[in-house]
Amino acid sequence: MFSPSKINLFLRVMRRREDGYHDLASLFHVIDLGDTVDFVPLSPDAAHDELTCNMEGVPTDESNLVIKALNLFRRRTGAQQYFRVHLHKVVPHGAGLGGGSANAATALWAANEAAGRPATNAQLLDWAGEIGSDISVFFSQGAAYCTGRGEVVEDVAPPLPLATPLLLVKPLQGLATPAVFRALDLAGRSTADPRGLLAALAAGRSVSEACVNDLEAPAFAVMPELAELKERLAGEGLFDAVFMTGSGSTIVCVGADQPPAFLQEPGYEGTFVAPARLIARPPGEWYQPALLRASVAVAA
Repeated sequence: MFSPSKINLFLRVMRRREDGYHDLASLFHVIDLGDTVDFVPLSPDAAHDELTCNMEGVPTDESNLVIKALNLFRRRTGAQQYFRVHLHKVVPHGAGLGGGSANAATALWAANEAAGRPATNAQLLDWAGEIGSDISVFFSQGAAYCTGRGEVVEDVAPPLPLATPLLLVKPLQGLATPAVFRALDLAGRSTADPRGLLAALAAGRSVSEACVNDLEAPAFAVMPELAELKERLAGEGLFDAVFMTGSGSTIVCVGADQPPAFLQEPGYEGTFVAPARLIARPPGEWYQPALLRASVAVAA
């Protein structure tokens, strides 16, 4: 199965909660940069799932969100099926693209299909919030206004044409979400009303003004070279908007998908560069990619 990723077209941090988490208001959109996840049902006497992955450093034990998702599904439905799962990873780690969360959502969907759909889409969405904040969004139709920790999902119309070219640029170094939140200065946040940002995008107003991310400033404080990368991408004059997604470290460029020549210069070794498109899914179906992923590249 195809396992997509996501971007945040805007991300407002609304408050710090008493439990240490933060309430967010964000416009998520699923994109067609994704992994492939193979599911093979094991024999009825199997007592656990088997997980392998092509990418070094990805855990394949009970800490992996895929295993957590399959355990959650069995616990909630009483199903007894176990799987041999292979993750072919393309989405980089520490990128703010929700690749691991999408793997978990895809596993929930696959397990439900294999069991004859005992759970509704609404139930899968609700259960997903138990194991991760970003997993629920993949049970939207593709575009979703999310609140709470990200688990409260409201389907919205795609704010941009699905054919809008995107370019994703991620430096070799990733960012740890806890470190970004520790660097967050609540007094320095945007004051933009998130519903106003949603309305502005829906009305076709300036994308660059609406793509606000309250986590950019703390991410740039933790990783100053990321701010330099964003500034240089924006300075090329090729894109309608340039912004960081999630807690980083991916920079999203809207309006074109050809990589600027400077990404081949010394100093950008290991940079992940990929074109992408926004995608949606019909009710009752899972996501499918819109582009051939052969065009994903890592700068030499």
